[in-house]
Order: sequence, then C-alpha cells, then structure tokens
Amino acid sequence: MLSTDRSALSARFGCTRQTDGMIWPFVYTPGTRLSLAELAAARLDGDVVEVGEAFMPADVVEGPEIRAASLRPLVAPGLALTHESAAWVHGALADPPVRHSVQRCTERRRNHVLDHRLHYRDLQLPARETVHLGGMPVSSRVRTLCDLLRADAAASDAPRAGAVAMIAAFPGILDEAHRSLASSGPLPFKRQALAWLERPPVRTT
Repeated sequence: MLSTDRSALSARFGCTRQTDGMIWPFVYTPGTRLSLAELAAARLDGDVVEVGEAFMPADVVEGPEIRAASLRPLVAPGLALTHESAAWVHGALADPPVRHSVQRCTERRRNHVLDHRLHYRDLQLPARETVHLGGMPVSSRVRTLCDLLRADAAASDAPRAGAVAMIAAFPGILDEAHRSLASSGPLPFKRQALAWLERPPVRTT
C-alpha cells in the first residue's frame, strides 16, 4: 500500500519542496519514481487518484499548485498554461480540457511539432501576466479571463463555459480585467470582450 502520510511520502520518494523549479512532493508521474502499473495498483487500492497527467495522494487537497505540477509531463519548459487549462489550474473549471492550451513565455519561438494534445499559440506571454504554480508558468487570473473572452468573441456570440466559470469563481477580477484589456494595444476581438465585461448579465453569471 502506498502511504499518503506527507513526511513518509517525501522520505520514500526523495521529493523535496523548493521555492523555484519546485519538485512538487505530492504529484507522481508514471515512469519517474513509480511505474504506471504501480500507480494504477495504488489507484485501485484507493491510495492515489488521477490529476491531469499524473497522480496524487487521495487524501491531499487538489489545489492550483498540484493541478499545475500534474501537467509537467505534457508541457515543455518555456511554455505557459493558458486559456481553459489555466482556468482549470486556477480552480474555476472542475475538469481539465481535453486539449491543453499553451503559449510560449520566452522570446524563443518554437520550430518543432508539439504534442498533439496541446493547442499552441506562438505569442509570448509577458512575465507580468504570468504566475508560477507548482513550478509551472500559468497565465494570471486576469490574463486568463481576458484571453478566454477574446477567444469566445472569435468563435461565439456569448461567453462560453471557461470565461463564465472564471467570472463566477473570481468576480473580484472583473474591474482589473477591464482595465487591463482597455489599456492594452490593438487586439483581435478586444471590443467585444470589453463589452461583455461591462454587461451586468456577464458579471452575475
């Protein structure tokens, strides 16, 4: 049986918590400390549960740090989680998207094929709009909401689940999101996104 005592887990698998480049102690990736077969057996025993691309102890709270760290096997260094993926990490969405959204957070452009499970946008995410959770770069709550609203404006006539969930989970960021988007340079679908932020129905969804 896989012990879920925090000190025991850290001692058994040699995991330590670091401020930068964190090795998150309660996220288990198949093939690192334990094989997929071992983790699957632990899951059947009720010791671990699946989270993102990894596993976590069943008695540990699934917070933003663990959600972000669970996507390390999928997301290469230099890429940040954005859009619905960031909304899931921040806790607005209950389930991760089928295809994760990423964006580069470095100046270097990507010139190779990424994992088919990723939706890659070749735009640099500014450091001021990036937070680090579980050792992973993630778009901030405000940036995530703005990105989702602009993406929704391009594809729909109303905000979709990700944006609505962000508004419901974090209503206090609406004014900051409006200011951030209004003060940005020319952006596709910016006007519609601003209009949605100003409409009372969006603010109370």
